[in-house]
Amino acid sequence: MNSEKVMKSELNQEESFFSIYIKKMKGEKSNISSYKITEHLVSALGGLLAMCLISLVAFTLGYPMVLGPIGASCLLVFVAYSGPFSQPRSVIGGHIIATLAALTVWEFLGRTYLTIGITLALVIFLMAILNMMHPPAAASAVVAINVQVGWGFFVAIVVSAILVVAFSVFYNNLFKDRQYPKHWI
Repeated sequence: MNSEKVMKSELNQEESFFSIYIKKMKGEKSNISSYKITEHLVSALGGLLAMCLISLVAFTLGYPMVLGPIGASCLLVFVAYSGPFSQPRSVIGGHIIATLAALTVWEFLGRTYLTIGITLALVIFLMAILNMMHPPAAASAVVAINVQVGWGFFVAIVVSAILVVAFSVFYNNLFKDRQYPKHWI
Protein backbone atom coordinates (compact mmCIF):
# COMPACT_ATOMS: atom_id res chain seq x y z
CA MET A 1 0.00 0.00 0.00
CA ASN A 2 2.83 2.39 0.85
CA SER A 3 4.48 1.72 -2.51
CA GLU A 4 1.16 2.59 -4.23
CA LYS A 5 1.19 6.03 -2.60
CA VAL A 6 4.81 6.58 -3.69
CA MET A 7 3.96 5.59 -7.26
CA LYS A 8 0.92 7.93 -7.32
CA SER A 9 3.06 10.75 -5.90
CA GLU A 10 5.72 10.18 -8.56
CA LEU A 11 3.04 10.05 -11.27
CA ASN A 12 1.56 13.34 -10.06
CA GLN A 13 5.03 14.95 -10.10
CA GLU A 14 5.57 13.74 -13.66
CA GLU A 15 2.17 15.02 -14.75
CA SER A 16 2.89 18.29 -13.04
CA PHE A 17 6.23 18.64 -14.82
CA PHE A 18 4.68 17.64 -18.14
CA SER A 19 1.74 20.05 -17.82
CA ILE A 20 4.07 22.89 -16.83
CA TYR A 21 6.32 22.01 -19.76
CA ILE A 22 3.41 22.16 -22.22
CA LYS A 23 2.06 25.40 -20.71
CA LYS A 24 5.44 27.06 -21.30
CA MET A 25 5.10 26.35 -25.01
CA LYS A 26 1.83 28.28 -25.19
CA GLY A 27 3.62 31.52 -24.42
CA GLU A 28 2.09 34.53 -22.77
CA LYS A 29 -0.28 37.21 -23.94
CA SER A 30 1.44 39.60 -26.32
CA ASN A 31 1.98 43.20 -25.28
CA ILE A 32 2.79 44.54 -28.72
CA SER A 33 2.61 48.28 -28.67
CA SER A 34 1.85 50.19 -31.79
CA TYR A 35 4.00 53.00 -33.07
CA LYS A 36 3.02 55.85 -35.27
CA ILE A 37 3.58 55.28 -38.97
CA THR A 38 6.04 58.18 -38.96
CA GLU A 39 8.22 56.28 -36.47
CA HIS A 40 8.34 53.32 -38.86
CA LEU A 41 9.16 55.59 -41.78
CA VAL A 42 11.98 57.26 -39.84
CA SER A 43 13.41 53.83 -39.01
CA ALA A 44 13.07 52.62 -42.60
CA LEU A 45 14.74 55.73 -43.99
CA GLY A 46 17.63 55.32 -41.54
CA GLY A 47 18.07 51.71 -42.62
CA LEU A 48 17.92 52.71 -46.29
CA LEU A 49 20.56 55.40 -45.97
CA ALA A 50 22.86 53.28 -43.79
CA MET A 51 22.64 50.24 -46.10
CA CYS A 52 23.36 52.36 -49.18
CA LEU A 53 26.53 53.66 -47.53
CA ILE A 54 27.57 50.26 -46.20
CA SER A 55 26.80 48.53 -49.51
CA LEU A 56 29.13 50.92 -51.27
CA VAL A 57 31.88 50.16 -48.75
CA ALA A 58 31.26 46.40 -48.74
CA PHE A 59 31.34 46.12 -52.53
CA THR A 60 34.43 48.33 -52.69
CA LEU A 61 36.20 46.07 -50.18
CA GLY A 62 35.03 42.99 -52.11
CA TYR A 63 32.94 41.48 -49.30
CA PRO A 64 29.25 41.92 -50.13
CA MET A 65 28.44 39.00 -47.83
CA VAL A 66 28.68 41.38 -44.86
CA LEU A 67 25.38 42.90 -45.94
CA GLY A 68 23.22 40.14 -44.41
CA PRO A 69 24.49 40.40 -40.84
CA ILE A 70 24.94 44.17 -41.08
CA GLY A 71 21.42 44.58 -42.47
CA ALA A 72 20.14 42.80 -39.36
CA SER A 73 22.24 45.17 -37.24
CA CYS A 74 20.60 48.09 -39.03
CA LEU A 75 17.18 46.80 -38.05
CA LEU A 76 18.21 46.80 -34.41
CA VAL A 77 19.89 50.22 -34.34
CA PHE A 78 17.13 51.99 -36.25
CA VAL A 79 14.04 50.21 -34.88
CA ALA A 80 15.10 48.99 -31.43
CA TYR A 81 17.74 51.68 -30.88
CA SER A 82 17.27 51.81 -27.12
CA GLY A 83 17.55 48.05 -26.61
CA PRO A 84 20.62 46.41 -25.04
CA PHE A 85 21.51 44.45 -28.22
CA SER A 86 21.56 47.72 -30.20
CA GLN A 87 24.14 49.61 -28.18
CA PRO A 88 27.59 50.31 -29.70
CA ARG A 89 29.43 47.91 -27.39
CA SER A 90 27.15 45.08 -28.49
CA VAL A 91 27.09 45.96 -32.18
CA ILE A 92 30.79 46.57 -32.72
CA GLY A 93 32.09 44.24 -30.01
CA GLY A 94 29.70 41.46 -30.99
CA HIS A 95 30.74 41.55 -34.64
CA ILE A 96 34.44 41.68 -33.72
CA ILE A 97 34.24 38.77 -31.27
CA ALA A 98 32.04 36.63 -33.50
CA THR A 99 34.08 37.15 -36.63
CA LEU A 100 37.42 36.62 -34.87
CA ALA A 101 36.15 33.42 -33.27
CA ALA A 102 34.79 32.10 -36.57
CA LEU A 103 37.91 32.88 -38.56
CA THR A 104 40.11 31.34 -35.87
CA VAL A 105 38.06 28.13 -35.80
CA TRP A 106 38.10 28.03 -39.60
CA GLU A 107 41.86 28.61 -39.69
CA PHE A 108 42.62 25.69 -37.37
CA LEU A 109 39.77 23.25 -37.96
CA GLY A 110 38.40 24.10 -41.39
CA ARG A 111 34.75 24.08 -42.37
CA THR A 112 32.65 21.10 -41.43
CA TYR A 113 29.19 20.60 -40.01
CA LEU A 114 30.77 20.19 -36.61
CA THR A 115 32.98 23.29 -36.79
CA ILE A 116 30.03 25.48 -37.83
CA GLY A 117 28.17 24.29 -34.72
CA ILE A 118 31.26 24.71 -32.54
CA THR A 119 31.71 28.22 -33.91
CA LEU A 120 28.17 29.24 -33.07
CA ALA A 121 28.44 27.76 -29.57
CA LEU A 122 31.74 29.57 -29.01
CA VAL A 123 30.30 32.85 -30.26
CA ILE A 124 27.25 32.56 -28.00
CA PHE A 125 29.49 31.80 -25.02
CA LEU A 126 31.95 34.64 -25.73
CA MET A 127 29.29 37.27 -26.39
CA ALA A 128 27.44 36.24 -23.22
CA ILE A 129 30.45 36.31 -20.87
CA LEU A 130 31.77 39.54 -22.37
CA ASN A 131 28.32 41.15 -22.27
CA MET A 132 28.36 41.96 -25.98
CA MET A 133 25.23 40.16 -27.12
CA HIS A 134 24.27 41.09 -30.67
CA PRO A 135 22.32 38.40 -32.58
CA PRO A 136 23.34 39.61 -36.06
CA ALA A 137 26.97 39.06 -35.05
CA ALA A 138 26.25 35.34 -34.80
CA ALA A 139 25.29 35.55 -38.46
CA SER A 140 28.65 37.19 -39.18
CA ALA A 141 30.34 34.17 -37.64
CA VAL A 142 28.32 31.68 -39.64
CA VAL A 143 28.94 33.60 -42.87
CA ALA A 144 32.67 33.83 -42.14
CA ILE A 145 33.15 30.10 -41.59
CA ASN A 146 30.57 28.84 -44.08
CA VAL A 147 31.67 30.98 -47.01
CA GLN A 148 35.35 30.62 -46.04
CA VAL A 149 35.97 34.25 -46.86
CA GLY A 150 39.30 34.64 -45.09
CA TRP A 151 40.67 37.38 -42.88
CA GLY A 152 39.76 40.24 -45.22
CA PHE A 153 36.16 39.64 -44.16
CA PHE A 154 37.15 40.72 -40.65
CA VAL A 155 38.15 44.18 -41.88
CA ALA A 156 34.93 44.51 -43.89
CA ILE A 157 32.70 43.49 -40.98
CA VAL A 158 34.47 45.77 -38.49
CA VAL A 159 34.35 48.78 -40.83
CA SER A 160 30.68 48.05 -41.55
CA ALA A 161 29.77 47.69 -37.86
CA ILE A 162 31.51 50.97 -37.05
CA LEU A 163 29.66 52.67 -39.91
CA VAL A 164 26.31 51.34 -38.68
CA VAL A 165 26.93 52.75 -35.21
CA ALA A 166 28.35 56.07 -36.47
CA PHE A 167 25.50 56.62 -38.89
CA SER A 168 22.94 55.64 -36.24
CA VAL A 169 24.43 58.14 -33.77
CA PHE A 170 24.18 60.86 -36.40
CA TYR A 171 20.74 59.91 -37.72
CA ASN A 172 18.75 58.82 -34.67
CA ASN A 173 19.69 61.90 -32.67
CA LEU A 174 18.26 64.20 -35.36
CA PHE A 175 14.78 63.31 -34.05
CA LYS A 176 13.29 64.69 -30.84
CA ASP A 177 12.03 61.37 -29.47
CA ARG A 178 15.12 59.31 -30.28
CA GLN A 179 18.38 58.93 -28.43
CA TYR A 180 21.21 56.71 -29.57
CA PRO A 181 23.17 55.37 -27.89
CA LYS A 182 21.75 54.88 -24.44
CA HIS A 183 25.28 53.99 -23.34
CA TRP A 184 28.62 53.39 -25.04
CA ILE A 185 30.18 50.80 -22.77
